[in-house]
Amino acid sequence: MSSSCAESIPQVTASSSEQILQEVFGYQAFRDGQQQVIDSVAQGRDGLVIMPTGGGKSLCYQIPALMLDGLTLVISPLISLMKDQVDQLKANGVAAAYLNSTMSREAVMETFEAMQAGQLKLVYVSPERALMFDFIERLKTCPLQMVAVDEAHCISQWGHDFRREYAELGMLKQHFPDIAILALTATADDTTRNDIISRLQLSDPHIYLGSFDRPNIRYTLQEKYKPMAQLLRYLAGVRGQCGIIYCNSRKRVEQICEKLCGEGIRAAAYHAGLEFDERAYVQEGFQRDDIQIVVATVAFGMGINKPNVRFVVHYDVPRNIESYYQETGRAGRDGLPAEAVTFYDPADLAWLRRCLDEKEEGEQKRVESHKLNAMGAFAEAQTCRRQVLLHYFGEHRAEPCGNCDICLDPPKRFDGLEVAQKALSCVYRVKQNFGMTYVVEVLRGMQNQRIREHGHDKLTTYGIGREQSHEFWVSIFRQLIHLGLLNQNIMRSSTLQLTEKARAVLRGEVALELAVPRLDSVVRNAKSDKLASRHYDKKLFAKLRKLRKAIADEDDIPPYVVFNDASLMEMAEKLPTSDSALLAVNGVGQRKLEKYGQAFLTMIEEHLVATVEYPAGV
Repeated sequence: MSSSCAESIPQVTASSSEQILQEVFGYQAFRDGQQQVIDSVAQGRDGLVIMPTGGGKSLCYQIPALMLDGLTLVISPLISLMKDQVDQLKANGVAAAYLNSTMSREAVMETFEAMQAGQLKLVYVSPERALMFDFIERLKTCPLQMVAVDEAHCISQWGHDFRREYAELGMLKQHFPDIAILALTATADDTTRNDIISRLQLSDPHIYLGSFDRPNIRYTLQEKYKPMAQLLRYLAGVRGQCGIIYCNSRKRVEQICEKLCGEGIRAAAYHAGLEFDERAYVQEGFQRDDIQIVVATVAFGMGINKPNVRFVVHYDVPRNIESYYQETGRAGRDGLPAEAVTFYDPADLAWLRRCLDEKEEGEQKRVESHKLNAMGAFAEAQTCRRQVLLHYFGEHRAEPCGNCDICLDPPKRFDGLEVAQKALSCVYRVKQNFGMTYVVEVLRGMQNQRIREHGHDKLTTYGIGREQSHEFWVSIFRQLIHLGLLNQNIMRSSTLQLTEKARAVLRGEVALELAVPRLDSVVRNAKSDKLASRHYDKKLFAKLRKLRKAIADEDDIPPYVVFNDASLMEMAEKLPTSDSALLAVNGVGQRKLEKYGQAFLTMIEEHLVATVEYPAGV
């Protein structure tokens, strides 16, 4: 059989879902919702599953696939995702394969033969292949039992990542009316969910709507002043960890990547303008921990099943909350603490609105405008960010999360009337003809040729704000814009202009509270790090990671396919020294115990001996 097909394994059909979970996948208990979905699908019922990224969606179809007698077809959007899923299934001893355009005709035919012979439990294909007439006819000769549609939000025109080839997948129900179809996604509001059910022609589906909350992710936002300096400062604090940096343009991706490489960081660029081979090289290098940071456009991410991404930085504000949620959800899939950091400048949001204005009027434009406004409201929120995020998806939380920048460092308020008067007066004195940066320079009494040429060094407002930093005044101006006291005229290079509401402030007729600008780096607060307070042997953890990397390189697979960080951390915490003790570690199944167990047990035993012989401090 070709490399795309898995080796045959002992028959696991008819085993209980709990038995498969423990023996094949090595987990001791189901997560919320998994058991319900698995039971429903195993009984032949259609389903729609909404679970957060990293919430265990794949097990919702992989376990039923092993419970049922026949074949499960998985429709997946990316070649890299197919390969990653199949690699992990093979490592657990599951007969799985994929069909894609990179395979030779011989390998494709070999996989078809294995499907028809009942030798495979799961086969991954793209939506394009799933819709081919020849493929459907071949599928009719196979013992097909179930179809799983991953990233199902791509089906809906109201989703954030609509793909036309996905929209046609409803025809599968016409060809296979008695086969259960399971649609799965991490992000879908009510409109999108209804559209998925309709387009896939799901019959009385079991709907599981899980929590959208990812409590291990800390959501933080920094006002964007000097973004490159802010980024480098942040990366210095997470040195050695894996992360993704998202930007809205290819040019910016390449500029940032070049800067990071110049700082000695193992970074690589990824965007749709690169050759396929180069994109594949970057993705594989990231999966294998050879590349530490990927700087990317939104072209990168769907299909990234890497569990040890510790941070996601949005250098530019995303276009909608669904995209933000999907992209931040690539951090912390192993359940360990992770960070989602966004650099926010209202001018970026204005640029996105300008791009949207150029589109044709219609329902799609109205939907996109609503989603962009919701993203802006999230970025400018003064209440718990997690509450705002969950509320968008229809999930309401009464209590603040305690793990976002607003909760950890609540915005402080001050009497802002005087600073507002200084700022507004300066806009008035320069005749409302200049942008924010220039007005701040005048306020702070900067000496440059442009100010002298305009004679603005003679103004009464020149230098009246020199005691505060540039960043302080930018924050004040942004707040005045949010409060409706100033407008940024996009048609005139974002010049600042007074509104009618500014008159009362300038005259001192109203009170005005502003938020104290937060000019420091990302919030880090010890009291919030309860998720990271596990007691494990960090030296042993480092040794186990090194061993895992060596085994992965030898087997030509990503390290997390051997064991993920959470499993290694549990080993370094529980210190197993027998097969049964190692099997009790989450992520260690029977097949992985047989294949890798001895090497890891030996490493643990050697470490324990060395620790006894040479105790700390000796």
